[in-house]
Amino acid sequence: MDIPPLAGRTVAMSFCALPVSYLLNQVSAFSQPLFVVLTSALILGLLFLAVYSLSHGEITYDPLYAVFVIFSFTSVVDLVIALQEDGYMMGFMDFYTKEGEPYLRTAHGIFICYWDGTVHYLLYLTMAGAIRKRKRYRNLGLYWLGSFAMSILVFLPGNILGKYSSEMRPTFFLAILYMLVPCWAGVRIFNQSRAPTSYTPDMEEQKKSLFQRPADLALIVYLIFAALFTVFRGLVVLDCPTDACFIYIYQYEPYLRDPVAYPKLQMLMYLFYALPFYCLAAYALAFPGCSWLPDWALVFAGAIGQAQFSHMGASMHMRTPFTYRVPEDTWATFFLSNLLLALGPHLLAFRCLWRPAFFLHAALPSSPQDQDKKQQ
Repeated sequence: MDIPPLAGRTVAMSFCALPVSYLLNQVSAFSQPLFVVLTSALILGLLFLAVYSLSHGEITYDPLYAVFVIFSFTSVVDLVIALQEDGYMMGFMDFYTKEGEPYLRTAHGIFICYWDGTVHYLLYLTMAGAIRKRKRYRNLGLYWLGSFAMSILVFLPGNILGKYSSEMRPTFFLAILYMLVPCWAGVRIFNQSRAPTSYTPDMEEQKKSLFQRPADLALIVYLIFAALFTVFRGLVVLDCPTDACFIYIYQYEPYLRDPVAYPKLQMLMYLFYALPFYCLAAYALAFPGCSWLPDWALVFAGAIGQAQFSHMGASMHMRTPFTYRVPEDTWATFFLSNLLLALGPHLLAFRCLWRPAFFLHAALPSSPQDQDKKQQ
């Protein structure tokens, strides 16, 4: 897969977030939640007009260019919020975390800001650069789609159901509009043509038994264990009364009891969405011709990567109350098990991109009637 160049103009525009956030933080009027949401909407609107006037050709070629540039701006804002909440910066986004989205000050909120300000930011720059150079970015777009969707599907309901539900601000309704973005962007990305490839269905590879494909066998074993672990943690957050669940939630992952609701929602997302994928992916690795797996492996790699980063970080962050943090004596077990859960989908996506011929549909042999027609 070719890596497109970064978009220099997008970098310059995104870093405008630093002086803008600093200046807004000095204005006392932004101590009112209504002013915060109106100003946020105004800035995004002005940013869109600036992008449209400066890059009309790119937007005409692919409207997602405007989305990536605007979101690169918000990614810098999120990185500033995370660094400020951890004490590495001062005087930039205090007004927003106090009167805009106070739940960004939670451990989970801080780590989704870190992810958005680093991984998503690099993806936005790369995809915007690909559009400027008229190159393909479908694989990167699928990874971003899964990551972005997972963060939204956990964060927004968690704000409503958790202990910060009484601190909802008008800015929350602006964030709800973000839910429309992955729907529209996902349709456009999936509809993009795949990169041309010289691969054809590998009949020899597809005829091999599973034991003759050790890499696929190892991935299937991983998917089975990941599915079992997903079911187990789902039972844990659903208050399963067994001794194993009780020991796990108190000695290994007490963060699952945190009243912020994000960890419980994350485990339920795994149970209802990741679990079916693990089972279907194991089937696709065992039986050839499942052409849907390469695309969805990228989507789930992005989703699980974002989810595990936020979950692991929040479980050990100082903003999480001490009673809900991972105990020191079980830290290694917690870290290794969750790291493996994050790496597995990425290895699966790499395998699908590395040797995709196994997943291609084999051409049906032509019938004698078709051969007669060709000869005529």
